[in-house]
Amino acid sequence: MCPPCEDFTRTVGMLADLALYAHTDDADEGFIGIVGPCLAASLPEPPPGLFPPGYDPNDGPAYPGRDS
Repeated sequence: MCPPCEDFTRTVGMLADLALYAHTDDADEGFIGIVGPCLAASLPEPPPGLFPPGYDPNDGPAYPGRDS
């Protein structure tokens, strides 16, 4: 597996683990609130081939709170 693919997969896995942890009874909300956004911000570009050709993540319906 290519290094960028490994980084992407590892980061997505950590986000998934954090999401599971957040649903436990004794989850530390402060930890989740700090680590979650940091992991999301560190998410590298998706590996080539993950999305179909011509996919534009900025194209789609306007969601509440979205500028345009």
